[in-house]
Amino acid sequence: MAGNEGYLAKPSGECCLKGSIHEGEARGRIEEIAGIESYVSAPRGKDNGNIILYFPDVYGFFLNGFLIMDGFADAGYTVVGMDYFRGDPVWKHRKDRHDHSNPTFDYEAWKMKHTAYADAAVPGWVEAVKAQFGKPTTKYACVGYCFGAPYVCNELAADTCAAGAFAHPAFLKEHHFRRLQKPLFLSCAEVDHTFPTEARREAIDILRHDKKTYNVQLFAGVEHGFALRGNMENPYERYVKEESLRAIAQWFDYWLSR
Repeated sequence: MAGNEGYLAKPSGECCLKGSIHEGEARGRIEEIAGIESYVSAPRGKDNGNIILYFPDVYGFFLNGFLIMDGFADAGYTVVGMDYFRGDPVWKHRKDRHDHSNPTFDYEAWKMKHTAYADAAVPGWVEAVKAQFGKPTTKYACVGYCFGAPYVCNELAADTCAAGAFAHPAFLKEHHFRRLQKPLFLSCAEVDHTFPTEARREAIDILRHDKKTYNVQLFAGVEHGFALRGNMENPYERYVKEESLRAIAQWFDYWLSR
């Protein structure tokens, strides 16, 4: 996430602490990969032989994220997610943006600490996933939410992943878009303080001008976090969460079948 240019998708902020906990039972398993606690969810039934690398938002490992990973597994992928927060997700300090019960918690310092660790740890973790789970015929995709978006872009500037996607991104600068070599799917909220309309349009202009391969999905009436922490008692919020996951899975199906 280094670089001197300004952010297009700004660092995680107060809006990133908003959300609901979903209902369900995670079916994956936790294991260490490259010394990092990781969640592994395998397909049930249809198995396309391919792998999705999952980069979580600031909530890290929690039920909603596990269920999203299980959802991608239902689409036929082995899904492997990393806990680059090392058991220290933001919800352990602040339950939501209105929670100030821990006045000593420094959100900015928390972000700096975990960003520095994730930047250093992600490349080795990706290689360890490939060594442990990959086969000569395996193809890879990557998906990230909020904090995880830069790692998707980094992977799409490298050789491992055939396609990637992010939803309601944070921490993105111009170079993340300019360096892309593989197709990117952007799942976006109309109301997003980390990736507002002007920044989203600037990012799309870069992608268009540089002739990158991309697709933009934009949902009206939802905010940052819609794809992971929406209110499932609201039918529309449930729809957009499920539609985001479905569209990303189909994006991967197409590009990994080429």
